[in-house]
Amino acid sequence: MKKKILVVDDDHNICEILSFNLGHEGYNVDTAFSAEEALKKLSSEHALILLDVMMGGMSGYQMAEKLRKEGNSVPIIFLTAKDTENDMLTGFSVGADDYVPKPFSLKEISARVKAVLKRSTEEESAQKDFLNIDGLQINFQSKEVKINEEIIPLTKTEFEILSLLAMHPTRVFSRQNIINQVWKDTPYITERTVDVHITRLRKKMGPKASLISCRAGFGYKFSEVLR
Repeated sequence: MKKKILVVDDDHNICEILSFNLGHEGYNVDTAFSAEEALKKLSSEHALILLDVMMGGMSGYQMAEKLRKEGNSVPIIFLTAKDTENDMLTGFSVGADDYVPKPFSLKEISARVKAVLKRSTEEESAQKDFLNIDGLQINFQSKEVKINEEIIPLTKTEFEILSLLAMHPTRVFSRQNIINQVWKDTPYITERTVDVHITRLRKKMGPKASLISCRAGFGYKFSEVLR
């Protein structure tokens, strides 16, 4: 079954070029010329969004942040002329899976799309059973975590935080992102609550604690190697 991609850019030429080339590579491609239009077109059938940052009305950053707050984890690749380190960090902090500066080559776009879709498919497959990262084993069926084959007693909330971070190792999750996805509709949860839970989680992880790192001013990130 063909993967469906949503291309969002206020430059009609870019939408047309990407739609033609990605279509030629076997994808089904929808286009939108604004974030507002994209939100109306986006469905559960879309496997990935190619999203421009600077658009009239709602920006790409704002659209991504809105989707993540709503619990939508569809992979997002930002396309943008804003390519400073701070711009890239902002993109990842609001939920980007990758970031391609303009101008870009079509070969690069193709490679990035394939890589993100492959990673997304692997994550979905892994979530059905377990992850094994540097001696840390997470079993999503039994809700069990082991470190070097020793079971680590985690609370339900700690397990959900660890799972969220571990399943998206390229993403920086803000405290609010974590609240929205772990606590969902629970009222009166503060960002300090997130810090407390992650501190307890890292303490239980012992020698693997550094797999979870804090990006000052942005949030938390899971690393696939120990620091």
